[in-house]
Amino acid sequence: MPPAGVEEGVSLMQQGAEILLRGLMDNMEPALKDMGAAVAEIEPKLRDLMAMVDDITKYHAPEMLENGDILLRRKTPAELKLETLPGAQIEL
Repeated sequence: MPPAGVEEGVSLMQQGAEILLRGLMDNMEPALKDMGAAVAEIEPKLRDLMAMVDDITKYHAPEMLENGDILLRRKTPAELKLETLPGAQIEL
């Protein structure tokens, strides 16, 4: 049998956790709404980009140049063929 007051302590901890989480949710709600609006705004452009890119596995990881430009280099046919060989490993 638990000592007297343990159940009350657990109940108070639960109430405190609920208050904390409710406060976090209230603070996060405006940011999540803004993020949803931003995603909705950029979605058409992302769809256009994905249509141009086709299959992302045919590209190297993006590279950022010193001037801020971002390069998406397409893999050569030899690089693509090398990846499909049995026992090929992906560099991490």
